Amino acid sequence: MNISIKKLSNDNNEKIKVRNFIFSQIKEEYGYGYIPQYHKDIVNLNKYYINCERNNLFYILNNNTDEIIGTIAIRAYDKNFNEFEGIYNEKSTASIWRLFVNKDYRRCGLATKLFKYVEEFCYEKNYDKIYLHTHKNLEAGLKFWKKVGFNVTIDTNNKLQTVHMIKNLNKNSIKLANEKSSPLTV
Repeated sequence: MNISIKKLSNDNNEKIKVRNFIFSQIKEEYGYGYIPQYHKDIVNLNKYYINCERNNLFYILNNNTDEIIGTIAIRAYDKNFNEFEGIYNEKSTASIWRLFVNKDYRRCGLATKLFKYVEEFCYEKNYDKIYLHTHKNLEAGLKFWKKVGFNVTIDTNNKLQTVHMIKNLNKNSIKLANEKSSPLTV
């Protein structure tokens, strides 16, 4: 498979393709469409990812089909969960958003490859840690995040089965992981 990982640009056609891909993945994974309070970043990619120096969105392009097959976004921590008041902030903490891989391309190492781009980006932007939340009913997702070094900080045991996770960044571990990783073979 001939793929490229690209940083989202201000090209309108590119933004439309990324937006359509993300919404199709949300529909497929969660069974619903656009919800304004949850998806404001998707409809305003410039504000959240393009115009912010410490934020970014990467996507995987299948060069053979010109199809977007994966995304991951990173941005300065901007949540206001009471549980994390005074612990996470926008200067030291990044947060992961919108990791999706098309189901036809899963189990090929693409999510790991995307995460490595994000991890290196976070190091370059001087973040100390990366936060995310996921859901226990997304078993493959929870297993993936643990595999790449995230630890559960809070299991809410709520209806949505939300778990909050964190990974502390260490310059040496990132460089070592990138040096040991073999080229992607899919």
